[in-house]
Parts: sequence; structure tokens; C-alpha cells
Amino acid sequence: MEINGVEIEDTFAEAFGMHMNRTIITAFDEDWARTTALEATGFGTSIIMCPVEAGIECVLDANETPDGRPGVRVIFAAAKKEVLEEQLLARISQCVLTSPTACAFDDTPDPRGSYSIGKQISLFGDGHQIKKGPIDGRVLWLIPRMSGTFVVQNEFGRTKGVAGGNIIYFCENLESGMTSGKAAVRAIEEVEGAYTPFPGGLVGSGSKPSSKYKGLLASTNERYCPTIRAAIPDTHVPEGCEFVMEIVVNGLNEEAVAAAMKTAIDTVCTHEGVLKVSAGNFGGKLGKYKIGLHDLLK
Repeated sequence: MEINGVEIEDTFAEAFGMHMNRTIITAFDEDWARTTALEATGFGTSIIMCPVEAGIECVLDANETPDGRPGVRVIFAAAKKEVLEEQLLARISQCVLTSPTACAFDDTPDPRGSYSIGKQISLFGDGHQIKKGPIDGRVLWLIPRMSGTFVVQNEFGRTKGVAGGNIIYFCENLESGMTSGKAAVRAIEEVEGAYTPFPGGLVGSGSKPSSKYKGLLASTNERYCPTIRAAIPDTHVPEGCEFVMEIVVNGLNEEAVAAAMKTAIDTVCTHEGVLKVSAGNFGGKLGKYKIGLHDLLK
């Protein structure tokens, strides 16, 4: 199978379940909402060592947010329920409350549970906080701060989502890899329910779940490293490739992850210098979701 002359390998991405929350962050303008969202989702790449996998899902117009201001929707994913609560409390209190004009509202669809994040953060008001609602179904806390009132929803939901969807693609050089990758991440922001958790949505250090060193949970996947392919008997790097890129996609469900993967493939294949598209898996031993590339494109 090919798209615009780019070979699509007959393989699958291996994904797994995680606990997720979706939050809307609003501010006085779109740029500041995104700035706040980037801060709140920072250090949220891989659960190999990060407490959550977090990222921006999409930008929202003022008519799409609870307070009628520009906003950014973000998603947080954790392996354990208690870790998700801990990280929501830490990130909303330390990164949204502290951000001038920013506020936070839950937007988790069909939650299986919830956390009283707003009530915990309201204590920062030191007795001056006010509880309001329900307003349009939301119970809110109003907390005074120097830059005006911080509005935060009382309950933040938890649902079960899918993490680890991915594509790996091979490029002639750095320029073709970065240009196509940045375009793919922008395109994924149009896919509802999906997000890319790595820096700028791009992964420059694909890993395998093993290591020659005791106690290390993961290490570089040498089969995808162009600089040492001559020394790797089973290298996956084709001739003419000097740059390999991975895009990891998480989402609120398997359908959202699959749609985002398809969008990423379609986008990178429109760029010159992209030689081949594949995906990362470990023979089905890591996760229960197997998203086939050819199935996406049929």
C-alpha cells in the first residue's frame, strides 16, 4: 500500500488503556489560554517516568467554553486513578490558578468517577472563597486572587481512554521530518478526543520496554536509529533515511486514536522527503489495542 508514493507498512500500533480527564482552560485571549495549557501539561510525555501523559487536544472559540472566553482543551492520562487525582490537583493549582486571568472547567465525557479538585483548591482563598451553582450543571468555586477571580469547577471527571497509538515514519533528512511532523500535529488538533503528549507532539527518542542495564524500564530502540544502523543487524532504517520520527497519539477512545493516526499518515505523506510509514508494537504483549495501518486506510 502506498500514499503519494510513500510505502505504508502492513503493521499495527499497539495501544493500552489509561485513566483520563479532559479539562477546559480559559483566559482573556487564545494565546494566553494556550500558554497556560502548555504549562499545565508540561512534563507529561511518557509514563515511563512522567506521572501523566498530557497534552493539548484543541483550541476552543469563546462560544464553546463555559465562561464565554477563548479556551484550550487538554487531556491528562495516568496509569492509576489516585495518580490522576494527584496530578489534576497539582497542575490546576500550580499552573492554572497562578496564571493571570486563567480558569479551569471539567469537560470529561461519560465520567466513571470524579475528584473534588475545586474544593481542595478553594482553600487557597483562606476563607474568602465562594461556592456557586449549579450553573449550567456545574458547581463552581470563586477564589479571589491578585489578577481577579479564579473560577474552578468543583468536580473533575475520570474516564477510561486509550494511550500509545503511534506512527513511525522515515525521512530523507531533518527538514522533511520536522516539517511533516509539525504539520501532522496541527492536523491532529482537529480530531476530537485525541492529543499528542510529547514535546510539540513529536517523539525523537522512540523506546523499547527493556534494557541491558538492571532496573531500567526502557531504552532507545536501536533498530530505528539512523546513526548506528550499520552496527544493527536487524535495523529497520531504510537506505536514504537520515531522520526517523514518531508521533504518539492518546485519546478518549480507540476511534479517536485511530482517526488521529490516519490524519497523521495522510498529512506526512503529502510532504517531500518522507520515504515510508510504519508503527511501533511489541508483538501484542504490551497492550490490548492493535490498530492496523492498512485497516485505517482502506
